[in-house]
Amino acid sequence: MTYKTILVHVDDTSRSPYRVKLAADLAIQFEAHLLGIADTGVSRFIYQDGNINGVDPSLLSHLEYLRDRANQNIADFKKQADRSGVHSYEGAIAQDDAFGGIGMRARYSDLVIVGQTNPEEASPAVMDDFPEYMILNSGRPVLVVPYAGAFDPFGKRPLIAWDGSRSATRAITDAIPFLRNAELVHVAIINPKGDQHGDQPGSDLASYLARHGIKLEVSVHRTKLDIGNALLSLAADLNSDMLVMGGYGHSRFREMIMGGATRGILESMTIPVFMSH
Repeated sequence: MTYKTILVHVDDTSRSPYRVKLAADLAIQFEAHLLGIADTGVSRFIYQDGNINGVDPSLLSHLEYLRDRANQNIADFKKQADRSGVHSYEGAIAQDDAFGGIGMRARYSDLVIVGQTNPEEASPAVMDDFPEYMILNSGRPVLVVPYAGAFDPFGKRPLIAWDGSRSATRAITDAIPFLRNAELVHVAIINPKGDQHGDQPGSDLASYLARHGIKLEVSVHRTKLDIGNALLSLAADLNSDMLVMGGYGHSRFREMIMGGATRGILESMTIPVFMSH
C-alpha cells in the first residue's frame, strides 16, 4: 500500500503555502499525483433552481468575488507545485462549499491534507469545523497540519495512540506508508482496559506492525490527565513529529459531535495529526 493521489486543501490563509509545500514534499516522497482543490464557499444548491441570475446584484458581485478568489488560489498553487518539482499535479476549483466540494473529491484520493482551524484567521469559504467534517465524512485518512510551527521533515518519529478501537485500527492501517518510512514508531496505550487489549497490551499490534517491517516501541501509561493532553504531553517528551490516532465521533445534519480526545487534539495540536474514522 502507498499513496498515489494526495489531495491538499488550498485557500488564501497565511498557512496555505506551507500546507502545499508539505503536500508537495509528500507527493515527491511517495511518487504520488498532487491534487490542489480550492472551493468558492458557495453551496452548489444555490444554483440548482436556475434562477441565480435573478437575485440581487450585490449578491452576484459577491459570488463573482468568491470565484475570482478561488481562481487566484489555484493559480498560486500551480506555481508553487511547479517550483517544487512535483512530477504530476493539477489544480481544480470546487464550485461548492468546502464540505460538499472537497469532501466529494477526497473520496478519489488516498490521503487528504487540511489545515487546523485558526481562530485568529477566519475564512469566508470554510467553516470552523471543516477538519472534523473531513475526518468523519470523507472516508479517507486526513492529515491535519497545525496553524503554527514548522515540520520539515516530519513522520520520522510518529506516535500512535492505540486504544483497540475500530477507528484507531483504521488510522494505523491507513498510516502504514508513513510508518514504514519512520526511524522509530512509538505506540502509546493510555489507561488500558483488559477487555480491549488482553493480558499484554500492545503485543498483538506490535507483532502486526513488525510484519510490515516497522520498527517500534510500545509503552503503557496510566494518568489522570484527559487523553488529549496526555498524548500531547507524551509527544513532547518523546520528541514525536506526528500523531496517528482514530477520529472518534459522528455527524448529524452538519453538527459535529466529536469524542473528547479527538476534539481536544484538534484544538491544541502541536504536531501534524493523522486521523481516520
